[in-house]
Amino acid sequence: QVQLVESGGGLVQAGGSLRLSCAASGRPFSRRNLGWFRQAPGKEREFVAAISWSTDDTYYGDSVKGRFIISRDNAKNTVYLQMNSLKPEDTAIYYCAADPSGYYWRPAYDYWGQGTQVTVPS
Repeated sequence: QVQLVESGGGLVQAGGSLRLSCAASGRPFSRRNLGWFRQAPGKEREFVAAISWSTDDTYYGDSVKGRFIISRDNAKNTVYLQMNSLKPEDTAIYYCAADPSGYYWRPAYDYWGQGTQVTVPS
């Protein structure tokens, strides 16, 4: 069993930065593939980023590529999402997730956090 708790969301002006954190309980964190998704009101859950446990390879959705960075600290059981050059269209609830049951870009992970709100006013 894994519990995920996100933090770091908030209100930031366009062009600014935020870093989201997701703390995980349960072992073994270091062997879990992790992802970030987001969901805006009235829209489907969208893939943001993922990181492989075995290679540390990272993957990004087209809308955030070049602006967001996913990373992990296995010693702290934490995955991060550094968000730069934020835009109003980045406004959403951001969720971290662990253990994809299929392709990493699909929102079909076994474990989910409760989400953290990110708001970028236009």
